[in-house]
Amino acid sequence: MVDRPWFSMTMSTGALSVVLGNSPNTFTGLQTIGKIVYILDLVLFLIFNGLMITRFILLPRKLTASLHHPVEGLFHGTYWVSVALILNGAYVFGNKETGSWMTKAQEVCFWTYCAISFSISIIQYSMFFRLERLNVTDAVPAWIFPIYPLLVTGTLAGTILPSQPEDASWKIFVGGVMFQGVAWTVSFLMYAIYMQRLMTSSLPSANVRPGMFVSVGPAGYTSAGLFSLAKQAPRLIPANYWTDTVVPDGEIVRIIGIMAGLFVLLFAYWFFFITTIAILTGIRKMTFSLNWWAFIFPNAGLTLATIQAGSALKSQGINGVASALTILLVIMWFITAGFCARAVWQGDVMWPGKDEDKSMERMAWGWRGNKDNHHAHSLRHD
Repeated sequence: MVDRPWFSMTMSTGALSVVLGNSPNTFTGLQTIGKIVYILDLVLFLIFNGLMITRFILLPRKLTASLHHPVEGLFHGTYWVSVALILNGAYVFGNKETGSWMTKAQEVCFWTYCAISFSISIIQYSMFFRLERLNVTDAVPAWIFPIYPLLVTGTLAGTILPSQPEDASWKIFVGGVMFQGVAWTVSFLMYAIYMQRLMTSSLPSANVRPGMFVSVGPAGYTSAGLFSLAKQAPRLIPANYWTDTVVPDGEIVRIIGIMAGLFVLLFAYWFFFITTIAILTGIRKMTFSLNWWAFIFPNAGLTLATIQAGSALKSQGINGVASALTILLVIMWFITAGFCARAVWQGDVMWPGKDEDKSMERMAWGWRGNKDNHHAHSLRHD
């Protein structure tokens, strides 16, 4: 039965469609390809929703248990990131072909998404703090997942702002900055724990090392969000809104945003190369797991940030790097999808006792196993 880590597939597919829709070097048919990928993402999302609803109807006690499970619980954020990327893609591929109702719908969806994501980040971390005891020496980037949905609010806000009326635009702009800020700050705290693990303990096992790419996402999506919001600042902020300088305040914010985006961008590349080296050193021992979808969705954030950097700096060289990254994302999507389909066919995933919720069988029927069981399960996956 489908569990929450499967939404990493829809997160990756949605992220790929958004990257294709924003690619700086286009060709005839690229937008059509992006739309096809976006529609595929919608279909997968609906299928997984149906399967998840069926699962919780059959085993209702798993609903709450799965939220703080040391493996599956961390992947709850993938569902909401998938939602954000669907909203993002709706603007990229549908805004020009719809009416004014779409503009209002995007505003309502943005604030609803922010409220839900912020609430989830509080509730889920609180559940982990109270009910689980994870070992620092087993820290993985997936510990960031409860805050991950808020990491894409800056990008989502920057995407929908051009179509919004003046009053709504200003509120969305401020909200995007604030929610991106809290997400980046919490992620940075998690980075410190993850770095401590890398310095004091062993690397994750080879077959789950692709999950290390999750560490690329917070910096990548934050950089992309800063660039995107900065681009809109001159239109939204009056000339002397905060200062009495000759330079308009909106231009000052735009420059600060671009500099901040550049400041964070190379940090994402640093983690990208660290993870790539770790994967290459263990590639012969790798077997498929749902962690493989981390080849796509975090690096899509890096690609979007690179696209935005190329636009801000008017650099054809950076645009070329963004196109190369886009091609790599497409290749890795097909490779991961192929191995995922093969694993399903062979019964290695989506099979009783094979998915991330296999240690919840007793919890599902009314009682929890001891902490040692959960800790051992976590170690097996890390």
